[in-house]
Amino acid sequence: MRNFFDKLLSPANNQKQLPFIIPLLIALISGAIFSLALAPYYFWWLAILSPALLYATLRQRNPKQAFILGWAYGFGLWFVGAFWLYTSIHVYGDTNAVLSVLMISIMALLMGLFTALQTWLYRRFFPETPLTFAPLWVLFEWTKTWVFTGFPWLFAGYAFTERFLDGYAPLFGIYAVSFVVIVLACALVEILNRRWFWAIPSALLLIGAWGAGLIQFVQPKDEKPLKVSLLQGNIPQDLKWLTEYQIKTLEIYANLSRKEWGQDLIVWPESSIPLFQTDIPDFLKAMAVQAKKTDTAWVTGIPYWDIPQSQQAGEPMYYNSIMASGSDSSGLYKKQRLVPFGEYIPLSGMLKWVLPAMQNDVSMAGFSRGEANQKPLMVKGHALAAAICYEVAYPNLTRRNALNSDFLITVSNDAWFTGTAGPWQHLQMVQMRAKENGRWFIRATNTGVTAFIDHHGHIVKQAPIDEEAVLRGELPAMQGQTLYSRLSDYPILIFSLLLLIVGWMYRPRKVDVSFKSRR
Repeated sequence: MRNFFDKLLSPANNQKQLPFIIPLLIALISGAIFSLALAPYYFWWLAILSPALLYATLRQRNPKQAFILGWAYGFGLWFVGAFWLYTSIHVYGDTNAVLSVLMISIMALLMGLFTALQTWLYRRFFPETPLTFAPLWVLFEWTKTWVFTGFPWLFAGYAFTERFLDGYAPLFGIYAVSFVVIVLACALVEILNRRWFWAIPSALLLIGAWGAGLIQFVQPKDEKPLKVSLLQGNIPQDLKWLTEYQIKTLEIYANLSRKEWGQDLIVWPESSIPLFQTDIPDFLKAMAVQAKKTDTAWVTGIPYWDIPQSQQAGEPMYYNSIMASGSDSSGLYKKQRLVPFGEYIPLSGMLKWVLPAMQNDVSMAGFSRGEANQKPLMVKGHALAAAICYEVAYPNLTRRNALNSDFLITVSNDAWFTGTAGPWQHLQMVQMRAKENGRWFIRATNTGVTAFIDHHGHIVKQAPIDEEAVLRGELPAMQGQTLYSRLSDYPILIFSLLLLIVGWMYRPRKVDVSFKSRR
């Protein structure tokens, strides 16, 4: 066994390497187990073990081998970690099981190319050290937020939401947490390889996380807390957009609201109103009148048809939106980032034959993207920075929206992925955004997970999942700014880039010689 790990971790030049199929399988399996480190499983130590195994398999591999190993890791990571897409594609997309798995496999192969390119660059241009592997990892996590509109999921740092390393989040954000995770993972490999020096920076990073957690960037405003009711209608996704069920949906939420009027704020989740505002003006007016009568602010998710924009563009402009009305409240936020396959279909014109259900569901194919830099919702003198569903996966988007806000609010409909890990992974991201920005997060969902999350990223109160429920809470408005909210992702991205520049400049000459000899 010791000989096996010697070969895996650091095969000497005169020592025979393991057959390539073995590190290939290790890379594939290590990628596949990574998502178990995240919610709802919380085996956080796998977020250390998984990248550590990848790092170990890359030892003295040529760039071509590194590309293949990275691709295997990435495929395992995305196939297992994002398999919750199967529910939306198969169950609600009306696609047969085999084709659904094939589509997820293609997605995993494409997303796996991020890791493949990352590992190729690592072995082609940089020395073998945690201080080049970790910054490359971070920069590739960052690229996943914007390449092809982005799919920023399965970041290493999320495994440490509410534990050990999350003290770095208010300072430098999720990428800093990921950086520390990967350094610790690689340091573990180095220590097992008898490079004891790496125990020192590992200890310093752990102590730094503890110290960072003691810093208080924000504090409550000297005001009475906001009394909030979150409504969870538990509307099945396969019924939600049916014409004959639309009025029933409105009745469910109206009935849930009856005992809540008089609260400072009532929140209905994403698309809890399954009709455009132009279809139900009388209903919206009646709800606004009731809200004003009881001195209540009302916030709801609603598909919004922007008629002036539609006339200007020459085509319908539909938005997934959240609006505020009622007593002392106003505002309309249009979603900027749409979820692929769950909310819209990439290349939808080409894929209608694959997903026939999308032709009749506006939530899958018909939404446009909202403009950047929208104003927050105003509720009872408080600014509520809005994020709809998938948008909370984008750290900098949430940070921009959160500037000058008192609360963060997100509405979601995770019924697309009910019974899977997807909603729990999603909730974990909301927790990290609350921690990064130092604000309470108000989260209302259709089927769960509906919750109040404090400015430390802790779940204070949570409604049962997949049940009709009302969640009540009293939330303090916060003031002050975290370092992350001021500086964004720039410090960790610049630091990572500088490490790579230094690593490239001072790389051993054998890196280039080895590459040329294997071309």
